[in-house]
Amino acid sequence: MDIKASDIKVLREKTGAGMMDCKKALVEAGGDPVKAEKVLKEWGLAGVEKRAGRATNEGRIFIAEGGNAIAMVEIACETDFVARNEDFIAYGDKMAKLCLQKAYDKPVPELEEMVKDIASVIKENISLKRVVYAKAAANENIHYYMHGEGKIGVIVRSVSDKADCFKNAEVSGFIHDVALHIAAFRPMFLDQSKISADWVKEQEEIFQKQVEGDEKMKGKPANVIQGILKGKLQKLMSEICLMDQGFVKDEKQKVSAVMASIAKAAGASLTITEYIYVRVGEN
Repeated sequence: MDIKASDIKVLREKTGAGMMDCKKALVEAGGDPVKAEKVLKEWGLAGVEKRAGRATNEGRIFIAEGGNAIAMVEIACETDFVARNEDFIAYGDKMAKLCLQKAYDKPVPELEEMVKDIASVIKENISLKRVVYAKAAANENIHYYMHGEGKIGVIVRSVSDKADCFKNAEVSGFIHDVALHIAAFRPMFLDQSKISADWVKEQEEIFQKQVEGDEKMKGKPANVIQGILKGKLQKLMSEICLMDQGFVKDEKQKVSAVMASIAKAAGASLTITEYIYVRVGEN
């Protein structure tokens, strides 16, 4: 069968498949471009199944924002080269926008099918790792920050008694800096109230064992040892809780103290209520 070069070109542009693959698909489909596209997908999907066992430690995070909501999608792949591929990025952006439009907060068949489509074109093991959806309620604000070509994504949720305060440049700037701070320092908890009693007890037991094994602590009064244990726990809290960490732009001040100062200047209350941290390749 005589296949026109123009038909091959159109099919290639639409599917991203190689020129020879497009020609073979058109021949098999009797020159019908719609059937040829299906043939390419079938061939591609067969390849995806064979590649499914290969590790996907690379990938990219995609974010879409609108209507007081943010959608975040992480798509995993095998190589950093694919994570920078234009088709891969275009599909990821499309998926993030779809999640925003339909308020998807977890993987669904529609998204999985889109992943299979791009995998059939790129011919690498590609998977949908996670989907996040956040929507701001009344008097709430949500803000996102993307770091390192989609390697880290952060969403920060905050609330105020005056919604207009989020239009304040100092307030919005602070919230953005908090997102930067989270990306840089990755706190384990928002504040101490979010830590379980079991976790605290476990840390106290660890510190107790450390003190018992320290020859310098032998013979010290119980109240002194208790003070040392308390100090160790407080130091740990300051390192792992966002509100207790030294602020990224002024490490001498806690994040909570900077937030209080910003709120006072704006004449409104301001509280960070939640943050979401996603890093490519991590669970």
